[in-house]
Amino acid sequence: MRVDIVTKEYPPEIYGGAGVHVTELVKALRASLDVRVQAFGAQREEPGVSSYRVPAELGEANGAIQTLGTDLEIVGGIAGADVVHSHTWYANFAGHLASLLYGIPHVVTAHSLEPLRPWKAEQLGGGYAVSSYIEKTAYEGAAAVVAVSEGMRQDILRSYPALDPEKVKVIYNGIDVESWRPVDDPALLASYGIDPAKPSVVFVGRITRQKGLPYFLRAAERLPEDVQLILCAGAPDTPEIMAEVQGLVRDLQAQREGVVWIEEFLPRDQLCAILTAATTFVCPSVYEPLGIVNLEAMACGAAVVGTGTGGIPEVVVDGVTGRIVPIEQVQDGTGTPVDPERFVADLAAVLTEVVSDPERARAYGAAGRERAANDFSWTAIADATAALYAEVAGAGR
Repeated sequence: MRVDIVTKEYPPEIYGGAGVHVTELVKALRASLDVRVQAFGAQREEPGVSSYRVPAELGEANGAIQTLGTDLEIVGGIAGADVVHSHTWYANFAGHLASLLYGIPHVVTAHSLEPLRPWKAEQLGGGYAVSSYIEKTAYEGAAAVVAVSEGMRQDILRSYPALDPEKVKVIYNGIDVESWRPVDDPALLASYGIDPAKPSVVFVGRITRQKGLPYFLRAAERLPEDVQLILCAGAPDTPEIMAEVQGLVRDLQAQREGVVWIEEFLPRDQLCAILTAATTFVCPSVYEPLGIVNLEAMACGAAVVGTGTGGIPEVVVDGVTGRIVPIEQVQDGTGTPVDPERFVADLAAVLTEVVSDPERARAYGAAGRERAANDFSWTAIADATAALYAEVAGAGR
């Protein structure tokens, strides 16, 4: 069976969890299937990978229109596939059209949902209406939709009620615990001004509304004075959220020592070292279908404090691998806390509890690495995905 995977992100051009997912899934699937990758971006040397740039004629167009132009280029490359599998709305249009053109089943993996990311209108302008239309059309026309968590499955069915629930399957994200592992590198920590002898809270993520970084920065004001705050945060969605984060970080740095902001993209081993040294990792997201970043932290042996939203509680076992912070959210698609001040206070209280008990935090971290290795292996995820391909291909005969 030949399966073509369509993706905006693929090495070396990866900036989020969807790209990590596709990269690892492709490696695992190739053990048993003929997998071709149709990817956005510059030419790659990897066999079985084709790359597509934005058509020159669309160089000045809205970003959403550039995406659709690239998708049209990709469709021709999918000829001959038995199944097409697209990841994120950027790739959904190519998968949908290929399904119609070649009469093959289209599988969609939902890494996020446009109706639950209304702040994307700040970034895309009218392109957000385009991306929302493409996603809805592709999901409703797909042979199967993969949700990366049960929480995500419920969000999909709520967002797209016309979907047949039987078509929406849960297959978790995974983690490679050989690559994401505890790394001891005191020299690296020192180069960034991190003191491994002091407690620390680490945040890793893009600067976007869904990641909830401003809530964490406000909660950080209430943490014990000796706690270091390590922010591995970059790639802002908009100048506005970047300015907000910059202001909050400046305020923290004026109030306390040990506030480290690393804006550049870090190589995996360096990030592993920072996560390994953390007393706890924090995931303050207001929208998170699963959160590969939590698995990465767990694989490095870090305790995780995460928001009780989306798929996070399916990864982080409260009181075993870390703690879950409760959140009541406005049901308007933004994920905004009903009571932001209470959420900030609860986040600060749980973080203080964990960083104040390093022995328990180490126990959370050890349990987290074991859970990541046992329950989220890419081999098991690839097997489940391959079984789904066989099912939809068989149904089409």
